[in-house]
Amino acid sequence: MDLLSHIGMGLQVAALPENLLFCFIGVLMGTLIGVLPGIGAVATMAMLLPITFHLPPATSLIMLAGIYYGAQYGGSTTAILVNLPGEANSVATTLDGYAMAQRGRGGAALAIAAIGSFVAGTVATLLIAAFGPGMASLALQFGPVEYFSLMLLGLVCSIVLANGSVFKAITMIVLGMFLGLVGADANSPMPRLTFGAMELADGIDFVAVAVGLFGLTEIMLNLEQKPREVKAVPMHELLPTREELQASIGPILRGTLLGSLLGVLPGGGALLASFGAYALEKKISRTPQRFGHGAVEGVAAPEAANNAGAQTSFIPLLTLGVPSNAIMAVMAGAMTIQGIVPGPQVMTEHATLFWGMIASMWIGNLMLVVLNLPLVGLWVKLLQVPYRLLYPAIVFFCAIGIYSINNRALDVYLAVGIGVLGYLMIKLGFEATPLVLGFVLGPMMEENFKRAMLLSGGDAGTFIERPISTGLLLAALIVLTAMLLPSVKRTRAVALKED
Repeated sequence: MDLLSHIGMGLQVAALPENLLFCFIGVLMGTLIGVLPGIGAVATMAMLLPITFHLPPATSLIMLAGIYYGAQYGGSTTAILVNLPGEANSVATTLDGYAMAQRGRGGAALAIAAIGSFVAGTVATLLIAAFGPGMASLALQFGPVEYFSLMLLGLVCSIVLANGSVFKAITMIVLGMFLGLVGADANSPMPRLTFGAMELADGIDFVAVAVGLFGLTEIMLNLEQKPREVKAVPMHELLPTREELQASIGPILRGTLLGSLLGVLPGGGALLASFGAYALEKKISRTPQRFGHGAVEGVAAPEAANNAGAQTSFIPLLTLGVPSNAIMAVMAGAMTIQGIVPGPQVMTEHATLFWGMIASMWIGNLMLVVLNLPLVGLWVKLLQVPYRLLYPAIVFFCAIGIYSINNRALDVYLAVGIGVLGYLMIKLGFEATPLVLGFVLGPMMEENFKRAMLLSGGDAGTFIERPISTGLLLAALIVLTAMLLPSVKRTRAVALKED
């Protein structure tokens, strides 16, 4: 009964006119950025953080969450229609979605993707509601020792899920931690890593890092590509046939389960879920040769998996206070701006916000189904706009968003520098997400480490004397050990290959 009453309370909050309006704005904007290459959900959410200053906490978080899962949906639309995934999580969808579109079944593929996304979003929302309170109760037993060990485990998992070599992932995490530690020490007024620049005494703003890495870097990567002609494919029928629906039921359910489990992992859980779900369906299929040539299961499974993973990634943030990916780091920043500390206290001290945001996810997914199928033609028209006309506007809004946070031109310069650095890093085979996680978790790890050492009188043995901390450290050690095994390294390389 408590669960039902909490969901009822959440629906009352989410159904307020103001919250419905901003939920609609969020999913619509998310779909738009999912369709258009060159600016992702992270950069868009970071640029919109100044708007959240003037909104109630629940309203601002509902809008930002809508941008996130709206982007997942928008990425699938272009992946199916023009073989151009707007988001990395939609790469697996192109394999069979575009083949269906070429056969005149693009409308059916879009409908299957919409149904799978809605079912997965509904199930994932229920999982958050069901398991969130239990995890929050467990998190109340966490002290500085346990939080340090948990964050260490999170960084280890992000290494496993990062593309490329382990060394490169570790390098990006360390670089992110150094950037996060720039500024005044938490326990003393002395600045550090500022190299004499007093403007950096307050540290590097997260928005500058996020927009630089995920906005400006992406623009540079897109500008070096040759212009691509986009042609809409015919859609003979919008609704799938009975056979296509029946063939999609199992993949949707399996993709939802896999995505819900992997979504809570730090790093690219939702991305890994989409490829894992595709590989699973191909593995268990009696006719695996159909995959890559328009198998409806190859659309249903990855779409369900990435949407389920996108929503269960909220669980670590809302219950433990630990962001599982770059987008959750932006959500953590938005909560901090509103004076809310991410973690188990959110459920008790801000219950209406917690349950309102969860209920809004279901409403937002319903909006996406109703909105996007009729707007398919509009999205294809937008894709036909030359990118050389789009990127100046994107850069302009990036600069406005960064400057408006602290009214400092330095933040804009830092974003440009970080964008160039990110471009060079990607060219060398590095990945941006570990850097962002290191940037966010590094200062938090330092603070909890110092608190733990102060409480223990300088005894480092406290990290292995407390049962929860010991379990987390053992889990991190097991993951690191397993990652070095040849069979695991081969499986990881195949699973995380995007093209």
